[in-house]
Amino acid sequence: MTGVSDGESVSLDLLKMKMAEFAKERDWDRFHSPRNLLLALVGEVGELSEIFQWKGEVPKGLPDWKEEEKVHLGEELSDVLLYLVRLSDICGIDLGKAAMRKVELNAIKYPVGMCKGSSKKHNNNNSNSNNGTEK
Repeated sequence: MTGVSDGESVSLDLLKMKMAEFAKERDWDRFHSPRNLLLALVGEVGELSEIFQWKGEVPKGLPDWKEEEKVHLGEELSDVLLYLVRLSDICGIDLGKAAMRKVELNAIKYPVGMCKGSSKKHNNNNSNSNNGTEK
């Protein structure tokens, strides 16, 4: 059903192309404004959050989860990814390049020598920070 064989990776460019085709075939481009896509993305993040809402801390790999719970999680994660890819495309942002740039900026902002093994917030100005996830 995926059109991708096991072990084969899927690029952001392929997802971008598939989402553009999907929207065009359904004549949905006119609805895919940045604002509308962002609001849809936020809604999907809410659905993703609901999955974890009352579970407390969950160990890596989700060893205690049933297979159907993992499938549902994969679906919600995919919804978030697909809306993010579509939003970046509509905004003219190369998401892969933007993400790589952000990783490089975070490496500068959070040098290993000052941050390794610590979850304390840090930046070069010693002001509040966000552990490398936002501006």
